[in-house]
Amino acid sequence: MNPKLLLLLLLSVFPLYFALGQESLPRLQIAENQRFLVTADGEPFFWMADTAWELFHRCDREEAAYYLKKRAEQGFNVVQAVALAEIDGLQTPNPYGEKPLLGLDPNQPNPAYFTHVDELVEMAAAEGIYIALLPTWGDKVFTNSWGKGPEVFTEENAKSFGKWIGDRYKEQSNIIWVIGGDRNPRAGTTDEAIWRALALGITEGAGGQDQALMTFHPQPAGPGGSSNWFHTDDWLDFNMHQTGHCANQPAYKKISHDYNLQPTKPTLDGEPLYEDHPNCFNAKELGYSLPDDIRRIMYWNIFAGAFGQSYGCHAVWQMYTTEREGINGPLRPWKVALDLPMANQMKHLKNLMLSRPFLTRIPAQEMIPTKQEDNVDFVIATRDSEGTYAMIYFPTGKSSSVDSSTLSSKMLQVTWYDPRTGNQTSAGFISRAPNHTFVPPSSGEKGHDWVLILDAM
Repeated sequence: MNPKLLLLLLLSVFPLYFALGQESLPRLQIAENQRFLVTADGEPFFWMADTAWELFHRCDREEAAYYLKKRAEQGFNVVQAVALAEIDGLQTPNPYGEKPLLGLDPNQPNPAYFTHVDELVEMAAAEGIYIALLPTWGDKVFTNSWGKGPEVFTEENAKSFGKWIGDRYKEQSNIIWVIGGDRNPRAGTTDEAIWRALALGITEGAGGQDQALMTFHPQPAGPGGSSNWFHTDDWLDFNMHQTGHCANQPAYKKISHDYNLQPTKPTLDGEPLYEDHPNCFNAKELGYSLPDDIRRIMYWNIFAGAFGQSYGCHAVWQMYTTEREGINGPLRPWKVALDLPMANQMKHLKNLMLSRPFLTRIPAQEMIPTKQEDNVDFVIATRDSEGTYAMIYFPTGKSSSVDSSTLSSKMLQVTWYDPRTGNQTSAGFISRAPNHTFVPPSSGEKGHDWVLILDAM
């Protein structure tokens, strides 16, 4: 074949990723204060993740390229995806007819299937995206009413599979490991031992703990998330929650719980209410989630001390199309759903948090002196430990008293930040005071949330 024609053919298959393996991202690590993620050179990293559980299983190369490019343009820097996927991931092949395991045996990974995973991981790196990689969905350990399994893992083969997949991706600097997969370990079973074996195998395969940044993805449970079982395990670098798919819940309590644990570890919500998701799985009576509900949960989480935030869209996680049977009533095809409002508003949260000193930021609920109920009006505050700034989130625009006495100057610059648009409006200057009532620019339960920024002069 003519070399020029061959080059054009290859470029048509890999439109943006012809030089696979040439792109790399700096490895992420835990910050010195054990609260945040940073790059290898110490730069703050705000985790802004999208949830694409079925990316490797249901998307071909062209679809994956479209998806990753879109999410990168929207500011996402992490994508959560599963190797042994949720939706009958062991027995329904990928778009190229490949299944991940030969004979359903974790000791026999299918190289052809994982070649496709390799390519998508490389594509993500080229777009500046880290892959939060779940080696397996939890139904391969414990099948319940919404998992097809089959249950194929034991302690022994979990470790060997972990070592294999850890070794396979040890050179990929854009991998973050996520054990678990939407299952909580059952008491009186080998579940915990299996997950620990998988984590140990990955650590060995990747070349040591410093090369395998790792967490655990649970279901909603108890006061914490991954911390309920694994907080003191050395392999667990940061805690992850699933706060679930109901709108009106005090998600900040889970973040606060883990923030105050010892030893200190970073924490975040890895599965909040998804956009376009049936509220509490009950669309008939409760409708579908609204951007306002999702935004409120996310700002609550961050201001309570989370180092980043995951987002999800109900159609996108399952890569729904009209040719597929949808799970829990998706409203539109995934490519259309990529442009839903919250997907384009997430970047305003990331930009806001990175606009001020990030690694010194702490929860600051002492700045709200009035007693509050755990409802949609709950006002929450964060500031930096040096007192150079504070941010207060007003979920419904309801006025609140604020104690600014911890800030470092007598005069404070006041700004209102619109989390829907990222626009900022100057509101002049005030004197530092233990009690000052602030009235946001607008109020109402839906669509009237605001962030008050107080900057020391």
